[in-house]
Amino acid sequence: MKLARMLPLLLLGAALSLAGIAAAQPAVAPIVIKFSHIADSATPRGQAALRFKQLVEQASHDRLRVDVYPNGVLYREPDELEALQLGAVQMLAPSLSKLALFGLREFEVFDLPYVFTDQNAVDRVTRGAVGKNLLKKLDARGMVGLAYWNGGFKFMSANKPIMMPNDFIGLRMRIHASRVLDMQMDTLGATPLTIDAADVYTALENGLADGTESTPANFRARRWDQVQSNITLSNHGYIGYAVIVNKRFWESLPTDLRKIIEDAMAEATTYGNALSARENSAALEWLKKSDRVVVHVPSTTERAAWRQALQPVARDLEARIGNGIVTATESAADGRWRRR
Repeated sequence: MKLARMLPLLLLGAALSLAGIAAAQPAVAPIVIKFSHIADSATPRGQAALRFKQLVEQASHDRLRVDVYPNGVLYREPDELEALQLGAVQMLAPSLSKLALFGLREFEVFDLPYVFTDQNAVDRVTRGAVGKNLLKKLDARGMVGLAYWNGGFKFMSANKPIMMPNDFIGLRMRIHASRVLDMQMDTLGATPLTIDAADVYTALENGLADGTESTPANFRARRWDQVQSNITLSNHGYIGYAVIVNKRFWESLPTDLRKIIEDAMAEATTYGNALSARENSAALEWLKKSDRVVVHVPSTTERAAWRQALQPVARDLEARIGNGIVTATESAADGRWRRR
């Protein structure tokens, strides 16, 4: 009878002892993904990265942790791809132009002028066989491509009107590091300057650069309207980004965690691309109403002159990029103006 009365107390003590042992065991540390990018957190790229973080951590129940580092606080543009390959970070979202610097010249096709007529043309390429095959080429460089993020279509800006190709002669124009963009400016008679994004404002302010090419959202976010007076809505080129992950890290992950990352990336991509479209539209309307800059919409004649002037860029660089890639991209985008 005495033992019977003591049994519940013994069981309770054992339960408490086991609970104490469990509580004393250290929690399994989450796998950390360092996601570095050069955009501001308020931009569509920055917001998409934060949405990805939220989705991954929720779906993995904290088995994965995503630490997002915006504004190039870890690595600046010239260094971030090398950092990824070395495993210092696990994820990046560089511009497609940057991938050509690691021997992947096929990605330069995205920089060719007037290949894409609109966002639908871009989507036909990035969501189709051409875009998927391009991402597969990253494997040979120790990277895995997860998604394409849209930046939008670019306009030209300067501190004087730039309506016709001759207006570029003598200007020092900031570009992303890209053989295509370098030749684009050379063809227009301008001097191309490769300047880190964080330094463009100062370069424009101090007259080290005369102008740049940019999307409306990026132009507004970086306050370049304070150091540029004229914009021409040329829509001559597209800027996009590839979300990439270190291959060794990717292959070390369990299959279920890879699936969580892929699903989260798909949702974050849809979110970020929609946000990019809205932000670019809103920024353009804001710029049109601004008293700081004059926004010029090219006439049919002016646009035709720009296309004609930039024809040599695609023709001369086709062999470098790859004839098959250029033809396949133009076919998928249905933007074959230069062959007509």
